[in-house]
Amino acid sequence: MFMYMAAPSASPVEDNSIGWLSEEWISHRFCHDSRKSSFKNSTNSLEINTGLSHSGVMPIYVNRLLNLKKIKVVGFDMDYTLVPYKIEKFEKLAHSLAINRLVQNYSYPQEVGKLEFQLNRAILGLVIDKRNGNMLKLSRFGKVKIAYHGLEEIDFRERQQIYRERVIDLRDADFQSLDTPFAISNGVLFAQVVQLKKAGMKLPDYRHLACEISACIDSLHKDGTLKSILKADFGEYVRRDPQAAPTLERLKVYGKKLMIITNSDYAYSRILLDYALNPFLTKHKNWQELFDLVITLADKPKFFASPHRFLRINIKTGQMSNHEGPISRGIWQGGWFGDVQEGMGIPGDEFLYLGDHIYGDVVSIKKLCDWRTALILNGLDDELKGIKATHEIQQEIDRLMKRKQFLERQSDNAELEHHTGNRVQNFETQADEQDALNFRISKLLDNLKPHFNPYWGEIFRAGIEESRYAEQVEKYACIYMTKVSDLFEYSPRTYFRPIRRLLAHEIIQ
Repeated sequence: MFMYMAAPSASPVEDNSIGWLSEEWISHRFCHDSRKSSFKNSTNSLEINTGLSHSGVMPIYVNRLLNLKKIKVVGFDMDYTLVPYKIEKFEKLAHSLAINRLVQNYSYPQEVGKLEFQLNRAILGLVIDKRNGNMLKLSRFGKVKIAYHGLEEIDFRERQQIYRERVIDLRDADFQSLDTPFAISNGVLFAQVVQLKKAGMKLPDYRHLACEISACIDSLHKDGTLKSILKADFGEYVRRDPQAAPTLERLKVYGKKLMIITNSDYAYSRILLDYALNPFLTKHKNWQELFDLVITLADKPKFFASPHRFLRINIKTGQMSNHEGPISRGIWQGGWFGDVQEGMGIPGDEFLYLGDHIYGDVVSIKKLCDWRTALILNGLDDELKGIKATHEIQQEIDRLMKRKQFLERQSDNAELEHHTGNRVQNFETQADEQDALNFRISKLLDNLKPHFNPYWGEIFRAGIEESRYAEQVEKYACIYMTKVSDLFEYSPRTYFRPIRRLLAHEIIQ
């Protein structure tokens, strides 16, 4: 993971190792493997910048060069980006509504309707295997590193029998990605229902389970069931960020055009933004005055894929009228990014878009147009706290692993000498030391585990490798952060630069 914590501007405006403590076992237990020695000067590790900036806010992490001075338009997704939700409460609500709908609309047994939400059972970046009924955590190379069937972990040997060294291709219809906070309830519910099926409950096959759960949760979003509950009590489910509005107003002062592109409908967007932004605006009457362009029901990622007609929204009546051609201002529904670019007369590489959905807001943009991208990772702050809290433990693990590897090399060399007919010294002492090292490393790894998700570990790590999610962030997000207001500490003229990447052969031991 390439990253760099930009300085805030002062501008006013599998297993061949010796011993029972195998590399696979270490990977499973969330060991980062020599972060200090191998990644000390590299941008490949979350360890590089885990602290707060001088003012106490989270930093901006940089994957590639991005000069904000050249950015003319800054666009935002709304849900979980401009307006963060209280994840546990929101996803618990979605889970509760979904289990009831599965019972009522899909004739699932009544026991399904009694399931309780367990937030830790899913994290961003997991993959559902619809053929085998498993949930997977993949490395950046597409290899399965952790797998659960229902609520029970699949051990290493069984996992190898199922997946071996297969590279999981997410274009395969057998796999479903959980790449947005909205998907957490989907993953939790799938795991729970598979567990019921494993226990003998009569339920559809895994493929139908996955499809029906996904369709059920999607319908809650589309038919207004979820939104009607949220609108009745935003304070219960929405986390207002008082610094978000000043951040937007500063961008406006610096001459940036601001826009929103959201998949939510206008009626919901209007009252949500009234609640989340208007109370904190000081230079504008309301969010409608602040944003140059607002696009609702955009249907991302299709918004970036092919031309669609815009509908103009009359903000007084809510009525819509057809529109053909480019646009640059106003409030709209649907449409296509090409008409936005043409209407504003600004090239794509002078647009910066911030969103929370790694595919719909980031990957699709990089693949289909040349806008710059920023990912909002709502759960990253907790992970960073865990990394910081375990820093000394990880350093000790790294030190012990170096010693373990040294002893393993000695043993390997001794075996090689034996096969060539040379006499070798007795390495029983080293074997005893290796056993002691294994035991100490095991205890330290147990101490690491409580600081991260108890089932899946870190979002960005899959054992000693980066996770598939981390690989996508690195490849497609120019910068990333925990919330929109993290930008407040940086001048809108900031030049974000990543640290030079170190390749394996460039690391000096």
